[in-house]
Amino acid sequence: MKYYLAIDIGASSGRHILAHMQEGRIVLEEVYRFYNGMDDKDGHKVWNTERLFSEILEGMKKCKELGKIPYSMGIDTWGVDFVLLDKDDKLIGDCVAYRDGRTEGMEAEVYRIISEKDLYARTGIQKAVFNTIYQLMAIKQKTPETLTKARTLLMVPDYFHFLLTGVRKQEYTNASTTQLLNAKTADWDHELIELLGFPDELFGELSMPGTTVGQLKKSVEEKVGFNCKVVLPATHDTGSAVMSVPCTDENTLYISSGTWSLMGCELAEANCSEEARKANFTNEGGYQKRYRFLKNIMGLWMIQSVKKEFEQGYDFDGKKENDDFSFSNLCKRAEEETIESLVDANDSRFLNPDSMVKEIQNACEESGQPIPETPWEISRVIYRSLAVCYKDAACEIEAITGKHFDSINIVGGGSNAEYLNCLTAKETKRRVNAGPGEATAIGNIGAQMISDGVFESLTDFRKCVYESFGVKNYLN
Repeated sequence: MKYYLAIDIGASSGRHILAHMQEGRIVLEEVYRFYNGMDDKDGHKVWNTERLFSEILEGMKKCKELGKIPYSMGIDTWGVDFVLLDKDDKLIGDCVAYRDGRTEGMEAEVYRIISEKDLYARTGIQKAVFNTIYQLMAIKQKTPETLTKARTLLMVPDYFHFLLTGVRKQEYTNASTTQLLNAKTADWDHELIELLGFPDELFGELSMPGTTVGQLKKSVEEKVGFNCKVVLPATHDTGSAVMSVPCTDENTLYISSGTWSLMGCELAEANCSEEARKANFTNEGGYQKRYRFLKNIMGLWMIQSVKKEFEQGYDFDGKKENDDFSFSNLCKRAEEETIESLVDANDSRFLNPDSMVKEIQNACEESGQPIPETPWEISRVIYRSLAVCYKDAACEIEAITGKHFDSINIVGGGSNAEYLNCLTAKETKRRVNAGPGEATAIGNIGAQMISDGVFESLTDFRKCVYESFGVKNYLN
């Protein structure tokens, strides 16, 4: 049996998932899970890369214990965050997290050099204060000696691949989140980098998903008990998730659905139009230099937040001791309600309120709509409001691209929310395909399998994903 190992690290946890082929289908097995979170250190929010790397090794040891040695492995994480290495490949300082406050005011510093409009026209990346471009500007402004010492910049998964192999590679999909790539050339925008005053030597040759990094270093091999090949997946987790969208035609939109929903389509060329900028769309790099033209819209954050409040003692008429506040029951009970109130789920008021329940109730009251009182009514308002957001985003995508899309494929954890899937089909008047849930890990594995010749192309891989993971269909 030939195994492939995907290590998928998110902002709150990481997982080691093994995959193999069986009777023409992909079979997954989670073998290890570990905690992740930001630490507070010296006044900054940082990622403990040393601890994370020890967890990567622990999960690999688990593969050895199970007698399931991977033929290859690859790591994906979130985007924008990075480390700097000196001339001896030693880490300079900490890996500062994207939620750290050091980037405050850095947009103004960048826009003194290049306007927001011109920056979008070059890079196609939406404005977000945590993007790498603003993090580097913060370093330039506050600790310039750090940039003077630096010889290499590696995004977080690139750094872990380097620790495993001793080989430095800068992978394309994660690099695209820096806002320092030229959208037309799909390479570093060296002219922009020079304008901003960043050291050009930090930005080397980009490698595509499917590229072999190398074998494990001897020291790593001794720790985990085996050797294997390290192959680049789409190291940006959304890039891997989109690879697993099990649709083989150009006529579908995707939603990578979790705490946030990333909704978009794949384009052969980036759309850096002013219309796209004003609508806050981004053009992130994808597999085989496809562009992930997408919008970051509200996902399951609202329902996750109210679920937590319900479980912590939210009081309402008719409350029972044994009330079930699981996601599945919230979906089921919401579907039975009749309240028609809606809120703008993308309103910033819902990003981090003290009480999501009260914020939703206040929004309904302010707009003169019936106020939801029970968890089931509140859940219905949320799910219906999210479906309307998806409809609006779909209309925007069609208007900006000039393309029509017949269907929507939802991947990730949110694909399990059946009520929301039904509402999405109804609101968007499109067929909805839901699944797979383990989209990111599957896409990570897909890059490895295509590289190994298991599949001839992304299209073949996506066909197998459809057949392997029981994708559900919802008709409008």
